[in-house]
Amino acid sequence: MATKHEHADVVVVGSGFGGSVTALRFAAAGRSVILMERGKSYPPGSFARTPSEMSNNFWDPSRGRHGLFDVWSFQDFEAVVSSGLGGGSLIYANVLLRKDAKWFVRDAPAGEGYESWPITRADLEPHYDAVEQMMTPQRFPQGRPGYEAARRADLLAQAGRALGFTADQPPLAVTFAAGGGPPTPGAPIPTPAYGNYHGKPRITCVLCGECDLGCNSGSKNTLDHTYLSAAKYHGADIRTHHEVRTITPRDGGGYAVGYVVHNPGTARATVDLSTRTVTCDKLVLAAGTFGTTYLLLRNRSALPGMSRQLGRRFCGNGDLLGFVSDVPGLPLGSSRAPVITSYVRVPDALDHTAGSGGGNGARPLSTATGRGVYVEDAGYPTAVEWLVEATQVHSTAHRVARAAAALLLSRLRWAPSRRISSIVGNLLGQGEVSAGSMPLLGMGRDLPLGVMSVRGDYLQVEKYPAGNWPYFTGMREVMEGLAEQLGGRFTDNPMTWLSRVVTVHPLGGASMGDDVVSGVIDGYGEVFGHPGLYVADGAAMPGPVGANPSMTIAAFADRLAENALSVPWPRTASAPALPRPAARPTPSVKRASMS
Repeated sequence: MATKHEHADVVVVGSGFGGSVTALRFAAAGRSVILMERGKSYPPGSFARTPSEMSNNFWDPSRGRHGLFDVWSFQDFEAVVSSGLGGGSLIYANVLLRKDAKWFVRDAPAGEGYESWPITRADLEPHYDAVEQMMTPQRFPQGRPGYEAARRADLLAQAGRALGFTADQPPLAVTFAAGGGPPTPGAPIPTPAYGNYHGKPRITCVLCGECDLGCNSGSKNTLDHTYLSAAKYHGADIRTHHEVRTITPRDGGGYAVGYVVHNPGTARATVDLSTRTVTCDKLVLAAGTFGTTYLLLRNRSALPGMSRQLGRRFCGNGDLLGFVSDVPGLPLGSSRAPVITSYVRVPDALDHTAGSGGGNGARPLSTATGRGVYVEDAGYPTAVEWLVEATQVHSTAHRVARAAAALLLSRLRWAPSRRISSIVGNLLGQGEVSAGSMPLLGMGRDLPLGVMSVRGDYLQVEKYPAGNWPYFTGMREVMEGLAEQLGGRFTDNPMTWLSRVVTVHPLGGASMGDDVVSGVIDGYGEVFGHPGLYVADGAAMPGPVGANPSMTIAAFADRLAENALSVPWPRTASAPALPRPAARPTPSVKRASMS
């Protein structure tokens, strides 16, 4: 089907941290921007909660599914990413930590399994500040009135310090206190100067533990509520259900971008198979580590001279899931707070930290491999607590038998009425298992050994997590030590028994380097040999971030856009351009570092 030809200064592919940040920076500088997101938008109140809603909440367009969760199973690991306007911010756990300064490795060789960052913490520092200004993170108000139930935050920190580790509360992209007032659950959040993309009211965190399912209260400062709202205010053309398929360099510069439009209204064949095209002067790939690397691999023949490093240096940011149970005392409050409230940091050999442990028989201040890790507490929705209790088959059967016997006895003892409240209460049990349990989320400096490729039009990842089991063993030992300090019992994620891990932080594949031999892109995100083609997401990372990577990806994207705006803009388009948006004042967005 023929369509009119379009041209924009910038096309941005994907709306996660890389895409949203660059879309705003270019639009705020007066450039015409088209942002293409394959998924749909999720205003507050639209995230799936019921079993029937959740069953369709997965991404597989070929089967008529256009939901939020995109679940991958590779040769030796699984991964969970998202599909929707706002990218990973819709389902992440809100943590905005900066990459540790000494973890920007520079002196490692460019061979297999090594990482080498052509940028430093100092290069990203002003951009970290800019992202914080936009995302307005707050720390969990532990112990304040209305927030006392989440004891896990204090307990994990105490356990970590007892082992000699650093522990703290991370900055979270969650609004607990709004409008200058004190932290208050359920208070209205004022609309910022750049507006509200969805036009729906938002309220402060209601402590439901549903962050990773999508925040129906609008309490999370996700990218649709922040960067994308501001980008739209500045005239960015944001298009959902648009999935990019092809990239073709244009004669004289710029790129032609081929895409399809998903039609969720149809039952089976849900993709409009007529490929459409838009041209641009600059193209920013920010479709996530899997999406961006897949696009570059799939279009490699049209992009001659690509680095041989394309597809290499994949890692899962050291992600490992574990569980603590049987913690004595009062309930941990795992469902009475955001998903993450605190972290324990285990130093790296690069930190040059003394190897002595803390008091009370503490372990050494490092893992066995000397590679640093973070361990964070994790919460979950109240519904999960019921599921946890229901899985305790032995105790549940015992309670049912006792309740049945008590009911039978009450009937045999004739009386005009019977009060059976205590019987029902005993049937439900004390909830001790769920009250004393919580997941532990680990991440850190694993080795970027994975290799990505495309076979039969399907993305493949090999050599990961192979070679990283000593790292994961060290992570597990840290978690086990924390569980012991808590007085509880550590349990592995069952996937680990099968020598498999699950990552929610895939990184690498189109990594930055000093030159085309060591990387696919330079330190400003531009693809070597292809001016105006950028990578702005997790694919750009040449190794693990260590901490939660969203903040570093956003800062890298901010630096990318600032550099691109500082050089003369190409004039390659002969096609009619989209109208430039008029300049608009945004005191809460504009800053000195903006061009």
